[in-house]
Parts: sequence; C-alpha cells; structure tokens
Amino acid sequence: MLLYLARHAETVYNAGARMQGHMAHTPLTRAGIAQAEAMGAALASHFGPGADIDIWASPAGRTLQTVAIVAEHLGRDFFGIRSDPRLLEIDVGRWEGRRYADIIAEQGPIVCPDVRAFNVEPPGGEYYPAIATRLKDWLGELAPARVALVISHGITLRVLRGLLAGGTAFEGVMLADDAPQGTVFRIEDGVQTALHVGAGVSGARGV
Repeated sequence: MLLYLARHAETVYNAGARMQGHMAHTPLTRAGIAQAEAMGAALASHFGPGADIDIWASPAGRTLQTVAIVAEHLGRDFFGIRSDPRLLEIDVGRWEGRRYADIIAEQGPIVCPDVRAFNVEPPGGEYYPAIATRLKDWLGELAPARVALVISHGITLRVLRGLLAGGTAFEGVMLADDAPQGTVFRIEDGVQTALHVGAGVSGARGV
C-alpha cells in the first residue's frame, strides 16, 4: 500500500492560538492558502496532471478547503474526493474553541515537551488509543492496490503515521514525529519520506 499523508494548512484558529479539535470548521488564513498552493504544486510536480489516485480528506472544513486547492493543482474534480469522519482530528471536548493560554492558566501544562503532544486527555473528548482504533478501521477498508492521498490533521496523522511507519511509544500508541502544517509524507512498506515540508506551525498549537 502506497499512501501520501498531508497535514492541512494554517487556519484562523491556528493563528489565534485556539483549540480546534474535530468539529470546528475554521477557514484557512492567507498564509494557509499559500501553504495549500505549495502543497498542490509539489504534488502536481510529483504525480503529473490528472494522476489516477484516490484522494481522501477529513470532513472538517479546513481539510476540505486545503484539499480543494490541492485537487485543482492535480487536475482532479473536488466532487470525486472521498471524505470519512474517521480521518477527523482528535476530539478535544470542552476545550474546543478556547484559547490555549486560558486552558493552561486553569489546569497547568497540557503538552509533553519531549513529543509536543497532549499529555492530558481532553475533558469530554478522546485520547490516542481511540484515534488509533478508528484509523485502523479506515485502513482496513482501503483498496491495497490503489495509491491514496489523504488530507487530515496534525495529531490524527501522527497516530496514522505511527501505525504505518512506527514512532515513539506515547500514551498507548506509537506516535510519529511532529511536522509543520502543509507537510506531505510518502509512506510505502513502513518507510516514511517527507515529499514536501510545509511552512505552517508544528506542535499541539496546530490542532
């Protein structure tokens, strides 16, 4: 199975240091649009026009806006893109929409500095093992002979890349290394390669 995994571009919530989570539909900033254009250009250079690949995206607005730009570069119809809720970002529960600074002021540090990921389960949300379970279900339904491009989210893709190519054991999963928004990885036979490194933020602030 050959997969290309891409993290969505910067949003107004990212720029404002607010928690997005899985349901917040937040638009891209102008910087985010530029990041998505760069992703599309890199993928078009790699695949060529009209590439016969499956394109998947999380149903969140920010991933759909990103994939719409990427699909235009690839000469693909947006309405042929496949969306699946199992590709959504971590559910941050009652943190959604709140400023990181306010959450930290209330309960102290929420990010492990060594891996740059939440070391506190979001109240009313989900944690890494639940994300891994839904991603395993999604992977089990993919056509193994088809090349697929997936536009998803920071933590979700770190868990997915960990499942496919390994990473650091953390809170019940293998968590892949962090990567900036707009980054595209190629994964084949358990080997991960960065095809394009984005210009967006990295770490939990990109959630």
